[in-house]
Amino acid sequence: MGTGKDELPTRPDPRNTRVKLMGDMKTVSEKRAEFRRLHEAGCFVIPNPWDVGSARYLESMGFSAVATTSSGFAFSQGFADNASIGMEPVLRHAAELAASLSIPVNVDFQDGYAADADGVAESVRRCVETGVAGLSIEDNTNDFDSPLYEISEAVERLIAARESIAKHAPGTVLTARSECYLVGHPDPFRESLRRLEAYAEAGADVFFVPGPATREEIKTIVELVAPKPVNVIVTAAVRMTVPELAELGVRRISVGSALARAAWTGFLTAARQIAEEGSFESFGDLVTFKELNGFFGALPRL
Repeated sequence: MGTGKDELPTRPDPRNTRVKLMGDMKTVSEKRAEFRRLHEAGCFVIPNPWDVGSARYLESMGFSAVATTSSGFAFSQGFADNASIGMEPVLRHAAELAASLSIPVNVDFQDGYAADADGVAESVRRCVETGVAGLSIEDNTNDFDSPLYEISEAVERLIAARESIAKHAPGTVLTARSECYLVGHPDPFRESLRRLEAYAEAGADVFFVPGPATREEIKTIVELVAPKPVNVIVTAAVRMTVPELAELGVRRISVGSALARAAWTGFLTAARQIAEEGSFESFGDLVTFKELNGFFGALPRL
């Protein structure tokens, strides 16, 4: 947090940031190649901004790529996650981020916003046209009575996404996301393993199972799909660190809605204190206006 004083804290120097952002702008093809290279070795954190401002600040901090957060973006637009916000705002959001950053952008593309495989192919075509470097397709139907696509149908949808990418935007990274834990499957770990094996055959580049929290589960998933990379999501104060996850073989770490919720936490704390106590004490440790204004003022115009 900021110091509350007038001097600019020791954060990313806006002058250096301007040079970085203006001098390192890459083509879409270059960003896709870079994103693919990031998955080849090591482990990297891919944080999830919810708007252009948060994305540009994350880029200035040295992160190699960012990913959208469906929930963080939905909250910023006044919607619940997986609600009726629809694909069009998501595409505009993806295009805005891709055009604003010199680093790769990955899109949380839910189930492909389509009822069938042909629809997924068309949705993916429109998504890659925004200039993003990657996207994920999940097997969550958002139907309470039948929350997961049957494996065969989920595979068809992934194949459609893979073929659409090959036709319209070769090099775009496709992540297969299985949501067995999130929908309350009775045996989420074993079912996730079954699905990942099928999704690997469908041509996914990266695998993502939100939910596993033990080292044993994570390691098993990594070994199952190796040498292809695995994304692990961290949205709470877990005891595992980036180096520890890297030791398990995890290649990519995302944070989902956590950063958006961190911002909402500060907002709600201050707003509730004003509404309930008539107090402004929570303003005492805010990042300064000077810091934020200086940072964004030094950035090139979009």
